[in-house]
Amino acid sequence: MEQEPESASEKLPEDSLKHSPESNSESEPAKGAPAGVAKKEPTIHLDQFLKTCGVATGGQAKVLIQSGEVLVNDEVETRRRKQLRVGDEVTLGDVVYVVSLAE
Repeated sequence: MEQEPESASEKLPEDSLKHSPESNSESEPAKGAPAGVAKKEPTIHLDQFLKTCGVATGGQAKVLIQSGEVLVNDEVETRRRKQLRVGDEVTLGDVVYVVSLAE
């Protein structure tokens, strides 16, 4: 099996990220938000991100996260449902995955 590079950037399909169910228009503020405040950015759960990257199955992701083997932005993260945003870095072993939208 080939070893992965030190840093990998994963492009996620836009439909794999959760979008807030607010307004469809990007320029309109979210309902109940003060004027000038845009919609919330898309997120994905940490366990789902690891599955999408092909790093682990759901059960494997659970074990890796709960055992403290996964870092998010250089901090140990043990919550499977941690919300990741574009630009977050997920480290597993020597490989760093960067959360980004698919083009």
